[in-house]
Amino acid sequence: MLLFVVSFIAGVLTVLAPCVLPLLPVILAGSVSETVNKRRPIIIISSLAISVFIFTLILKGSTALINVGPSVLSFISAAILAAFGLTLIFPETWAKLVLKIPGHNRPDRWITKGYGGRSSFWTDVIVGAALGPVFTTCSPTFFVILATVLPASFAMGAADLLAYIIGLALILLLVAFIGQRIIDRLGWATDPNGWFRKALGVLFIILAVAIVGGYDKQLESSILNSGFFDVTNVEQSIHQALEGSRGNVPSAPTSAPAGAGSAAPSPTLSPQAAGGTSPLLPPEQNEGQFTEIAQPAGFINSQPFKLADFVGKKVILVDFIDYTCINCQRTFPYLESWWNKYKDQGLEVVAIHTPEFSFEHDIANVEMGAKEFGLTFPIVLDNSYATWNAYKNEYWPHKYLIDIHGDVVYDHIGEGGYDETEAEIVKLLNERKQALGESGTVVMGTSTVPDVQVLTESPETYFGSARNEYFGNGEPGVSGEQTYAIPNGSLTPNAFYLGGDWKIASEYAETAGPTASNSGAIDSWQLSYTFAATKMYMIALTADGKPATATVLIDGKPIPPQWAGKDVDSNGVLHIQEQRLYDLYVNQSLGRHRIDIIFDRPGVRVYTFTFG
Repeated sequence: MLLFVVSFIAGVLTVLAPCVLPLLPVILAGSVSETVNKRRPIIIISSLAISVFIFTLILKGSTALINVGPSVLSFISAAILAAFGLTLIFPETWAKLVLKIPGHNRPDRWITKGYGGRSSFWTDVIVGAALGPVFTTCSPTFFVILATVLPASFAMGAADLLAYIIGLALILLLVAFIGQRIIDRLGWATDPNGWFRKALGVLFIILAVAIVGGYDKQLESSILNSGFFDVTNVEQSIHQALEGSRGNVPSAPTSAPAGAGSAAPSPTLSPQAAGGTSPLLPPEQNEGQFTEIAQPAGFINSQPFKLADFVGKKVILVDFIDYTCINCQRTFPYLESWWNKYKDQGLEVVAIHTPEFSFEHDIANVEMGAKEFGLTFPIVLDNSYATWNAYKNEYWPHKYLIDIHGDVVYDHIGEGGYDETEAEIVKLLNERKQALGESGTVVMGTSTVPDVQVLTESPETYFGSARNEYFGNGEPGVSGEQTYAIPNGSLTPNAFYLGGDWKIASEYAETAGPTASNSGAIDSWQLSYTFAATKMYMIALTADGKPATATVLIDGKPIPPQWAGKDVDSNGVLHIQEQRLYDLYVNQSLGRHRIDIIFDRPGVRVYTFTFG
């Protein structure tokens, strides 16, 4: 409910952001072109809101139209706006064309009213809807809804998205009605053949040209980069204020960092992000009964079970994981070690695999990951996020300890704290022995898992449109197929750049083949990034399941063998096929370097860079 309210506020605030610039000419011009018709703003803005809602779900919330390039939708929207701009500039010509339509035999009405005629209901609908396919926003709340809520719950995500759009629509209605009141007092503005109407028509055409050429996005980016007035800062302040008062503002699910130095992809970080034990669970649940597994989609290393099957018999360690999450991968050896040491003394380890990306819903991929890391404890697939939501969880990894009585008595977010967690396990196992009347004592064993030092100054970086906030070639949220170019000279640190033909979907960026609209497209694909970390990883796969290769360069030269990750061969070539996390780079020292990855064919999907 809190995000629903925040979404509404974010929609209202959007009117102050440069992202709303393409909407204002349509709202103002459409609303004041006929001040007698007071319903016109409602019709235009309602159709615009419905269009934005529908196309946001289609274009950003799914991949249903991913094969339809953004230029196609831009041309359609621009053509509609340009056509109606011409009707304002040349009302008599428009009237003559309309006379040829069966049923329209009253030229006086069309000549005097032009575009502003009272019978233009469908005209208003079309004009309002024209911007739906090309609408973008810089609202952090909007991206939280797309990246987090929609994948977890379509109904909740659609409701929050609707709240955002209602807030935007209401403030646009206010702007439109204020415009009408002003025009009511200006007699010269009501002349259908006057200069004011023609100026509005020119404004429509300028907007159409801007959409086709992408100039509207460039203007928005320039305004944001200038820092003149960035309403996103205001919105984030609201998030942080509400989070401070309540402590549970929904944020994008994220890999919990090993230390406070790592950043997360969500717009705001709660205090628990630094790792360690936390009061994330409500007090009544933190000292109360466990929460049962909800809607499991499959089981690995075991037959189906419930946590209730172990209550009264065992101590249960529940850990939320994702097999491509580097933070989770570094905890796997500890989980396996605890399982092997204590499973015969009453410990049950249960990993809840909650996927971050769609390919991780496939049980075969999770089984592959479990085999790769040698995991033998039970793994439960939480494809619907039902268990994740039941625990009110926000991070991978996140451990919960449940004692023999079924009470959640301890939890830990992220990496680290292994000795503390193991000591708690041993304590609960001894309590179990006492409760069951068993003899003997469980003793904490010596850990043989090597310590991992994590050094990074670069944040986890996503390539899909839902969360590509560090996109160097353009604005965040862009999707569809386009040809990109790597800029000359140095790159902005921690921003990724694409070269060649790429298709950007909600979750990933994919190397794409030449298209008809890009007859001069090059047949190589490059991903470039300037980072500072001792280790670097990339989640990738091939769309057709066939092998692909990529040449890895560091600072413009083939990656030295001593810096090559385990998935890069001695020739500096990365081999991609499985759907997993690939190890690219390792170094003893923390330093800033540029990596260039040059792919050999289309169909390679890259999801994210992670560091450690």
